[in-house]
Amino acid sequence: MARISLDQMNKKAYASVAHMDSYCRRAIGTELYDFVKLRASIVNGCGFCVDMHSSDLIGMGVSSRKVVNVAAWQHTGSLFDDRERSVFALTDAVTKIGPDSVTDEIWEEATRHFTDEQLGDLLLGISTINVWNRLAISTETVPPAEAESAAAPADGEQS
Repeated sequence: MARISLDQMNKKAYASVAHMDSYCRRAIGTELYDFVKLRASIVNGCGFCVDMHSSDLIGMGVSSRKVVNVAAWQHTGSLFDDRERSVFALTDAVTKIGPDSVTDEIWEEATRHFTDEQLGDLLLGISTINVWNRLAISTETVPPAEAESAAAPADGEQS
């Protein structure tokens, strides 16, 4: 059980993050956005979000092989295309933000696959999942038990 329920205790702020999440899903596209969310969640160690986004991707028909290999995308050969690899590199760099994280090389590779507007949407999406990860980790939100996840309907959670 989570320490607090932000969607109940901080309704307006939570709704604002959920609204940003919905915008990013529409702008980026559901599958690519879930790949972004899965990768950032792996980097951040957010079990709740890794569980959610890997399940979502598999539910969309993405192969479990591809989903599992998001964890080691740099070492998967041609399993991911150049566009996906550029998204993972950008996601890693923004998630691990620091003085040398978003290098010119990473940025230039991303610009080969995305317009400036799309890059802005990706940055917003990467930032949004980082917010969700930090909230889930701080509140100790964990994946439901196997029996619970199979029986429970989706609760509208956006992370």
